[in-house]
Amino acid sequence: MPPKNSTIKALTRHFGSTGPVISIDTYRAETAAAALAAGAHIVNDVWGLTREPDIAKVAAKAGAGLCIMHTGRGREILPDPIEDQFAFFERSLRIADDAGVDRARIVLDPGFGFAKETAAINLALMRRFEALHGLGFPLLAGTSRKRFLGEITGRSQASYRDIATAATSAILRLAGACVFRVHDVASSRDALAVADAMMMSGLERPKG
Repeated sequence: MPPKNSTIKALTRHFGSTGPVISIDTYRAETAAAALAAGAHIVNDVWGLTREPDIAKVAAKAGAGLCIMHTGRGREILPDPIEDQFAFFERSLRIADDAGVDRARIVLDPGFGFAKETAAINLALMRRFEALHGLGFPLLAGTSRKRFLGEITGRSQASYRDIATAATSAILRLAGACVFRVHDVASSRDALAVADAMMMSGLERPKG
């Protein structure tokens, strides 16, 4: 059974049409349908449409946004992390296309930390992040407080990883990520402001 959707309904009643965009994190089609009916705007599927493909039909019918996340769970993973990303997303996007999802409503999430067991794998994905633009969709970065940041910094407590998260936000922004999922908004917002300022400064012609 889908969970109670009273929280989503309360938010939409309180804020009205000018309120925040609400995303539902689920791989279950029934849960997504209930959340969208209650007023959610985006479906974020952490199984990338592969667990319950009908979730794509739910998103298409509602005209909702759809975040497709990469995962290596429950399948054979290709040795090269970028090749694995492309292979996974090509399958997911076929499911979305067959369901009639408007491609303009799709965002892709490379799934940092999901079935990527070592810091080295996650760092390789960060280092080669720009290659994912070849998929042709906006990219979301969700590194916040992930275990691999604890391995790098020695911070065993997740709540102490916000500075490391902000660093990855800036790095991935420079690599072209445009949506960020974080726990501590302020630190990543500042880091992104610096990254954006640096990118804008590169567009200016030197004087003289």
